[in-house]
Amino acid sequence: MEDKTCCIFNIAVHYRAPIYTLMDRKLNCDFYLGDHVNTKLKKMDYASLKGFRKELPNIYFSQNVYWQKGVVPLLFKKQYSAYILTGDLHSLSNWVFMVLGFFSRKKIGLWTHGWYGKEGRIKKFFKKIYFGLADMTFLYGDYARNGMIANGFDGRKLYCVYNSLDYDRQKEIRKGLSYSSLYKEHFGNEFPVIIYVGRIQENKRLDILFTALAELKQKGRNYNVMLVGEDVEKTGLAGSIDADMRKNVWFYGPCYDEKILADLIYNADLCVSPGNVGLTAIHTFTYGCPVITQDNYCNQRPEFEVITPGVTGDFFRENDAHDLADKILKWTETMQGNRETIRQQCFRQIESKYNPHYQIEVIQKALSGQPEVS
Repeated sequence: MEDKTCCIFNIAVHYRAPIYTLMDRKLNCDFYLGDHVNTKLKKMDYASLKGFRKELPNIYFSQNVYWQKGVVPLLFKKQYSAYILTGDLHSLSNWVFMVLGFFSRKKIGLWTHGWYGKEGRIKKFFKKIYFGLADMTFLYGDYARNGMIANGFDGRKLYCVYNSLDYDRQKEIRKGLSYSSLYKEHFGNEFPVIIYVGRIQENKRLDILFTALAELKQKGRNYNVMLVGEDVEKTGLAGSIDADMRKNVWFYGPCYDEKILADLIYNADLCVSPGNVGLTAIHTFTYGCPVITQDNYCNQRPEFEVITPGVTGDFFRENDAHDLADKILKWTETMQGNRETIRQQCFRQIESKYNPHYQIEVIQKALSGQPEVS
């Protein structure tokens, strides 16, 4: 019987469909996927994977701690020589699986955020045990990898798999994009356009953006703002914006049409995500839009690493609206005459490693036993 890889994930969210589909096609994988998590996430179509075997119930004991039913017996299936699990510290079934697997000859990998840099002593203790049981750890970025190495982990077992969206489809859409007058027609002016794409939540700190823009307005610098996303927490952001500024803000609402999103992003000058930035950075870079976000990496999502200051975006001091204003002004001035160069630099960053094709190469390397370069 041919050896196979068994993928056990707490859930397969819709944006992961491209990489899981590629794994399904290029690796000899079976998939066992969780039925839900205690966060509002849209699942991909599990049946679209030819290697999909079963949906496993996640039984929650608290908001975060859970047991994934049916996971542990999979360790004893002879056809599987390697496993890739969601590296969730709160999964009790994964703990049992990892401990038992440590004494087996099978290779076990964890796909995880890994290290945030703000762990207390207790969390560090448990993370060192948990991740120490793995033969390979797939991480979303170098920041987490460097943090784990600094805390004693073997860098040869730590593989940066980064993150991705529907790269192939988005790249095809991008071929048909061109500069348009959509913002000039909507706003009735030619001010630089700042876009934010994502759910509107308190922790995204969009209030800081509008404080910064108010400061710039007092200096005679005007901007248009495009907000694409649902106000999921009923933040009341619209009502808090100064009436004089509101005419330059477009509350577009949620949008799930990739072609429309592509056009909106491509024609914007700058993306600003004042709280943290995650997949928004990957999304906007794919269509050539640079990103500004806050500089406290402990409070960031791993995708912040896509930003190269002064090249594809910038970082401002966390919670400092004045510094954000300075960075916005600097960037909009920098872009004059350089917009196409910046756009191409954003493209190159995504094409270098933030795509499913790069990810599959890393996973294949790990499964074949090749150590990562420390």
